[in-house]
Amino acid sequence: MLKYKIMKKFLHLIFVLTLIFCFANRVSAEDKIENDKDSNEMFEQVILTVPNGDNSEEADTKENVELKENTPVQAVEVSENMTLREKLKTVYNLEVDKYDRPEYLFREPLTYHFKPESKMDNIHVWGAFNAYNDMAFYDNGSLTDNVTFKALNVGVDGFLKNNNGDFRVMLGFPVNSSRNYTQTLFADVFVATNKIPHHRIQIGHFRPQIGMEGGSSSYTLGFLGRSQIARNFGTARRLGGRIKGDYSFVDYDFGLYSSGTFFEEWFPGAEFVGWVNLKPLAKVDEKKYGRLKIGAGIDAGRREDNFFVTGAYVGYNYKKFSAEFEWANANGYNGYYGHSRKHATGFYTTLGYMITKKLQVLACYDQFTPNKEFSENKQREMTLGLNYFIKGQALRLILNYAFCQNDVGKDSHRIMLGAQILI
Repeated sequence: MLKYKIMKKFLHLIFVLTLIFCFANRVSAEDKIENDKDSNEMFEQVILTVPNGDNSEEADTKENVELKENTPVQAVEVSENMTLREKLKTVYNLEVDKYDRPEYLFREPLTYHFKPESKMDNIHVWGAFNAYNDMAFYDNGSLTDNVTFKALNVGVDGFLKNNNGDFRVMLGFPVNSSRNYTQTLFADVFVATNKIPHHRIQIGHFRPQIGMEGGSSSYTLGFLGRSQIARNFGTARRLGGRIKGDYSFVDYDFGLYSSGTFFEEWFPGAEFVGWVNLKPLAKVDEKKYGRLKIGAGIDAGRREDNFFVTGAYVGYNYKKFSAEFEWANANGYNGYYGHSRKHATGFYTTLGYMITKKLQVLACYDQFTPNKEFSENKQREMTLGLNYFIKGQALRLILNYAFCQNDVGKDSHRIMLGAQILI
C-alpha cells in the first residue's frame, strides 16, 4: 500500500510540473532560434528513400517520408553548431503538428554528431515515461485506485551517414510484471539497413506487425490502453528478422521470428508475420480527398501447438477527422499474455477529431470474444478520450473514460488520468 501511495504522489508531481511547463511555454521567449524553425525542419525521421544520386520521381513521394514503426527518428544536422544553451532553448520553440510519430523534448542536447569523415552520423540518447492513475468503479459498489506505469524506458539510437542504416538499444524497467527482470529489461535491440531502394531490413528483438495497433509504438496510441485484439493477439516482442517495403500505392512487412516471446524461450518454434497495406488515394490531393489505408495480414506459427491469426484494417484521415476499423480472428494465438489454444475474435472502431492543434477528442467501441465455443462471453469496452498535446507526443496529457461490460463478469466504469514525457 505504501508503494502505491508513493507512486501516486510521484505521478501527481509529474502532472503539476507538466502544467507549469504548459503555462510557461505560453510566455513569449526573449531569444528565439534563428529563422524560428519548426519541428519538421529541425528534426527529420529515418526514411525509406532511393540512395543519393537517384533523382527518380518516386524518391520524394510523401509515402517515403511517413514514419515507419520500429524505425528510430533522427535529428537533422541543421543545429550541429548550436551551443548547449541554444539547444536547450529549442524546447520552448518546439512546435509539433504530427502526432503519429514520437518526438523528444531534449533531442538536440542529447544527440552527439560525429565528424564528417566518420561513417556514423549521430547517436541519440533518450528516455520515456508513460503512466496513469486508474480509478475503477464496479457495479457492486467496490472501488479500486491504482497507478499504472505503461512505459519507463531508456534508449540509444545510432544512425549511419546517408541514411544507410541504424540501430536501437531500448531498456524497459517494469514496475509490475509477472515476468522476471531479465525478460523485460531488453525491449528493442536491433540493427537495420535502408540501402535497398524503398526497403528496410531489420534484425533483432522488436515488436512484429501483428495487426495495425498490435504492431504500433506505445508512444503514438490514442488511448492509454490498446484494443482487446491488440493486447491479446499482438504487441509481444520476438527475436527475428523482417523486410519492409514502401511504394506509392502499397507498403508491406514480412518477417520470420522465433515464437518465443520476451526471451521466455529460445526457439520453441517458428513464426511468420505478414502484413500488406493498400493506399488507393496515394496520387490524389490529400487535402481534398484525404488518406485511405486498407490492410490485411496473418500471424502463423507453432508454440506448444499451432496457431493462426488473421486480421483486416481500414483507416481514413481527412483534415482534422480520423476513423479506424480493425478486425481479427484467431485459431490459437501467441500474444502478450503468452500462447493460447482458444479460438477468439474481436474488432474495434475509433473516431477522432482535432478540436484545435493541441486538443484531440476520441471515441472507441471495442468488442472481444475470448472463446468462441461459448456464445455469451463477450467483453465490450466503450471509451472516450481527450488528448492535450503540449509538445506533440513528447509532452502529452491524457484523460480516458471507459465503460467495461462483461457477459460473465462485473461491469465497471474507469477514469484514467495520465501523462507522457519523451526526453
